[in-house]
Amino acid sequence: MLSRRKFSACALCAVTGFSASSVGAEAGEEQQAPGVRRIILQRTEFPGSQYETLLVLAEIDAGVDVARHTHPGIESAYVLEGGLELSVQGEPTRTLKVGDGNQIQPWTPHSARNGDKLTRIAVTYVLEKGKPIASPA
Repeated sequence: MLSRRKFSACALCAVTGFSASSVGAEAGEEQQAPGVRRIILQRTEFPGSQYETLLVLAEIDAGVDVARHTHPGIESAYVLEGGLELSVQGEPTRTLKVGDGNQIQPWTPHSARNGDKLTRIAVTYVLEKGKPIASPA
């Protein structure tokens, strides 16, 4: 059975969500935004479908602002450590802390401002195959 600590570690590795960098869909190469590290833990393609699922751990350094960006699919995130302010187009800015979850709909512009310490987020994306994880908005 997976302990909470092991799950958190796995989830952190899966967090990719708040970075405006992109990952090469086929080659697996990844460009990181300064102050943001994205670790893809697992990539699963849906046979006969245009979608894939990514499990990601995102780490955002203290004081980093993540530029406004979009994703070509749903982003589901869970804060494992730290906290940040999340701005999603059409919604009031929210403060997310440890234990908070969040979903952002496809192609919805959003940005984040990290607090005064490292933030780790577990993220699951259901994305269109062949598209970058994130694009500037």
